[in-house]
Amino acid sequence: MFVLEFIAKLIKILRSEISPNQISWGFALGMILGLTPFLSLHNLIVVILIIILKVNLATAIFSFGIFSAVAYLVDPLFHSFGYYLLVDLDSLNGFWTWLYNVPILALSKFNNTVVMGSLIFSVILMIPVYFLVKIGVVNYREKIDVKIKNWKFIKLIKGTKIYSLYEKIRDLGV
Repeated sequence: MFVLEFIAKLIKILRSEISPNQISWGFALGMILGLTPFLSLHNLIVVILIIILKVNLATAIFSFGIFSAVAYLVDPLFHSFGYYLLVDLDSLNGFWTWLYNVPILALSKFNNTVVMGSLIFSVILMIPVYFLVKIGVVNYREKIDVKIKNWKFIKLIKGTKIYSLYEKIRDLGV
């Protein structure tokens, strides 16, 4: 039952008049929260951005949930990538040492291989994910939703008295 409610809320967001930009940025910022370890300084900054910027909070939470599950599967990849950045790239050792000596930045846990790998990976993915979600929302609204509304089954359901009663109750806000 939870899955059906979840899908219904997602479709409601897609059909709403919320800007595709707001939905896309919510999804991209939620992805960063989901892919990176939650208790870190950069995630506090992302949460503040979600609150300050006009992004869709429900989409950010949805994305956070999806990518949190994915993160457990790809943590070994993040560890390898973070290890490469922090240890194997000798040219960056001075930069990492300087960064670690900055008092507030040391709290960011960037010296953890999983944190570093997942943060850089998610920041790299942020812009492509934003554009892919935006294209998906626009295509859904212009093409897919129109087709779904014209299905005979949907028209049959909307023609019943039960559905009209549902609409009256929904419009009352009960």
